[in-house]
Amino acid sequence: MRTNLTRRGFLGTAASAAALAAGGRPALAAGVTIGFIYVGPRDDFGYNQAHAEGAAAVKAMDGVTVVEEENVAETVDVQKSMESMISFDGASMIFPTSFGYFDPHILTLAPKYPDVRFQHAGGMWREDVHPANVGSYFGYIGMGQYLNGVVAGHMSKTKKLGFVAAKPIPQVLMNVNSFLLGARSVDPSITLQVIFTGEWSMAVKEAEAANALVDQGADVITCHVDGPKVVIQTAAGRGAYVCGYHADQSALAPDLYLTGAEWNWAEVYTSMAAAALKGEHIPNFVRGGLAQNFVKMSALGVAVSEPARANFAAVKAEIEKGGFAAIRGPLKDNKGNVIAAEGQSFEETDVALESMDYLVEGVIGATS
Repeated sequence: MRTNLTRRGFLGTAASAAALAAGGRPALAAGVTIGFIYVGPRDDFGYNQAHAEGAAAVKAMDGVTVVEEENVAETVDVQKSMESMISFDGASMIFPTSFGYFDPHILTLAPKYPDVRFQHAGGMWREDVHPANVGSYFGYIGMGQYLNGVVAGHMSKTKKLGFVAAKPIPQVLMNVNSFLLGARSVDPSITLQVIFTGEWSMAVKEAEAANALVDQGADVITCHVDGPKVVIQTAAGRGAYVCGYHADQSALAPDLYLTGAEWNWAEVYTSMAAAALKGEHIPNFVRGGLAQNFVKMSALGVAVSEPARANFAAVKAEIEKGGFAAIRGPLKDNKGNVIAAEGQSFEETDVALESMDYLVEGVIGATS
């Protein structure tokens, strides 16, 4: 078993220096070697666990060798890890999964290793701007949060929902807005309080935020942080219903877990690994939603009412047909600005939504 020190320190050894000076990589056996890098632990009940579950599916494929490293910071450390996987393990494809790995780290290494494919989750790859051996993939998980909101709308008694969010970037804002809009499709009077912690992973702030939301009357809480475990356990410990995110957290609150928006990276990773084995082209920009199995929903919990179950199923089927728009006019943001006029609608597949910088009316909170 290799330790983190062995991997990250590899490039500092005489052997690795010699290998790099020679300009070569170890000869590969038949098949491909694929690397996965996580910013946190693989068992965090969240972002990193979802990716690790996808990597586990790749491990089961014939002809594929998987190497992994967890707890790699969004610093030069990830460059060292990637170079080690390339030079030490012979990786020809790497999935550096954290958002902050893209710029400058992937963009620094990609030109140095043109024969290696760098696949980044949520990376902002652009044609004629970024290297051709870099790819971006992501899922339309805002629709999962919309479904979370549909169930929350049925189950809330106080008509106040809570959301613990990391940072006000477009994807997070999309999830916050989608959650409330799903709930308001059930009851337009529902409001949502959002608290931004400012960190992707900060247990103390997440617990404080969850407690503050319950104190303010929220009786259903969800989140967008790397590891939802603390939010789920804290909110459920206070008696609030919870909706999950990233992975299945139902085991943490079996009586109060309603459902959850999950990534299905196994579908994405195995298809890309299969293409690599066959030498087939992998598009640089890949997106998919519920219909494409990029995203899935946790099983409905024992507390979910029959009306909520029926509505959930109907809306899920509508989303899977395609063309579903959460942003529908007339709609304003929480500062009174018009987002969508009467008759206007915007789907999550609309690239313009990747620059979302607002919270919809009914959200109590600020983006800055």
